[in-house]
Amino acid sequence: MASPSIIPNDRLDKHFYLVLEDFRSGAAFRKTDEGFDHDTLINDLLSGQYDKVLRVVAFNPAEGWSRDDSEDVARELEHRIGAGGLEVSDALKDFIEGQLGRKIGVQLPLPLQP
Repeated sequence: MASPSIIPNDRLDKHFYLVLEDFRSGAAFRKTDEGFDHDTLINDLLSGQYDKVLRVVAFNPAEGWSRDDSEDVARELEHRIGAGGLEVSDALKDFIEGQLGRKIGVQLPLPLQP
């Protein structure tokens, strides 16, 4: 039988995000606050709080899942950059374009219908 958690479940039943960043000494996950949610993540990325993002990992301890959320984050960043006409660092552009497999703002052509 598992022992009960000392952390209340209501504090665990939400999405958490970790950012894997490339530092000179190697890659490491950056420490974040408990209130670090999706909007905070996006705003911090857009404001240059991270230099060289490699991956974004999302998880929810109460639901028991984790996943690489890098592509979804890159899509949201691209959307906000385009909607707001924002300027971002080359490193953030590299992350977005690496996740999307194309340049920012470039639409893939739709197949022609016969």
